[in-house]
Amino acid sequence: MLFLDRSSALHANNINQLKAFGYSNKRSYTSNDLYIDTPTFNIQGQMIYKINDQWTSQTVLSRSSAKSDGFYSYLYEGTATAEAMMPDGNLEGLLFARYVNKQNSTTYATDIQQNFIGDFKLGSLRNRIVVGLDYFNRNVQNNGSPYVGNGYVYIGNNQTKFNALATAMGQPTGSDDTGVLTQAGMNALLANGQVTASSTEEEVYSAYASDVLNITPALSVMLSLRADYFNNKSANFNQTTYSPKFGLVYQPILDKVSVFANYMDGFSNVAPGQDQVLGASIARSFKPEHAKQLEGGTKLNLLNDKISATLSYYYIEVNDMVYSKQIANDPDPVTGAPVMPNTINFQDGKQRSQGFEAFLTANPVSGLNVIAGYSYNDSKLVAGDIDFMGKRPESAGAQNMVNLWASYRFSDTILNGNLEGLGFGFGGNYASENTIFNRNTAGTFTLPDYTILNASAFYNINDVTITLKLDNISNKDYYKGWSTISAQRARMLSASLSYNF
Repeated sequence: MLFLDRSSALHANNINQLKAFGYSNKRSYTSNDLYIDTPTFNIQGQMIYKINDQWTSQTVLSRSSAKSDGFYSYLYEGTATAEAMMPDGNLEGLLFARYVNKQNSTTYATDIQQNFIGDFKLGSLRNRIVVGLDYFNRNVQNNGSPYVGNGYVYIGNNQTKFNALATAMGQPTGSDDTGVLTQAGMNALLANGQVTASSTEEEVYSAYASDVLNITPALSVMLSLRADYFNNKSANFNQTTYSPKFGLVYQPILDKVSVFANYMDGFSNVAPGQDQVLGASIARSFKPEHAKQLEGGTKLNLLNDKISATLSYYYIEVNDMVYSKQIANDPDPVTGAPVMPNTINFQDGKQRSQGFEAFLTANPVSGLNVIAGYSYNDSKLVAGDIDFMGKRPESAGAQNMVNLWASYRFSDTILNGNLEGLGFGFGGNYASENTIFNRNTAGTFTLPDYTILNASAFYNINDVTITLKLDNISNKDYYKGWSTISAQRARMLSASLSYNF
């Protein structure tokens, strides 16, 4: 992963400019010796009990664990800092500092959910109600090392200039990479770093109720309320938040055409943080971030349900967003020495998003299934950090996205049933260009649009299914990121075997 320089004007604004310096997505800029294992485990159990004709009990239990064990590395651009050290101020390339840590963390999560689902009438009005309780617990055990520097990577065309810079920084010369990319070398670099064991535990107690009331066969309304008690046990911090939701559905043509609208006030709990003032840490707690969402659209079921489509428009406003800024201090009044800047957290950010989504499923003939989708998102930061004001958030992703997947499975009526159970699938995904770095001070960096094509073949016999899947058929170079650049998978062939008990 490559982090772009946040403090200086960017030297490259797109992938082509980056490649012109010599960057290659075929290089990992690490070694096979420095790897990380990420085993995961998930288990879920569900129990459904029919109490009577009107009420059903649903109990869901789940447990998961995720571990990170090994060496994690990333590159951070430091070209501007390097060029400030050079006599002519020109490196004729880019310089990336490599940082590595040894991860050793495990995350455990437990969720217990109890729902009571009712379907009954009060007078002539049908009620479909869900009342439930939920308990979620997450515990993170971290025994990882701090990050340490492991050399520099030069991407450019003047090795002589980089050798001179490397000598000035006490680094070996003769290569475009001064790192020590072995486990023995990394362990030596980490030997003086103190491992700080930490344990973080969060839990959420939730209660909720939702009722869909059929006023007429064509008109229904929905009322919902959720209450969450968030408890960060590690930071001794807790808060309670409520989330209401209202909805309306009208069917001008019963079971064929419906028009809907809904409003929701959602939230996201924010863990406590710390301000850094004159080298001292000051604890800070935050309100939940709130998101108000309006949505409206239509659902269609056509041709005897062979085609189903949903068209919707949404508007979302997120308030009370948390962000941090570095604020410079005046020099020491006695010595005149510079004083470390303060890092202050604020919670007055606001982001607005609006967009359109379309989703289509079709089964025009027996065995053929088509799924297609399109989304458009327009997002902008309207309050908060001045460096991002009026900009599309770096986390917003591509503005336009398209997906299409079609599959066909032979039935027993084709070729006397000789191909029954055999099927094929083909489709792909499209994403428009994505501005992953978008700041008033340092500039912008835009990833190009891409189209990825995939295909599969599968065969089902009794309870066994064998699947072959080929992803990224054309071996397209494409990237994702969020102020970072991450090259995605090249062409990949995979096989799977599943058995239904």
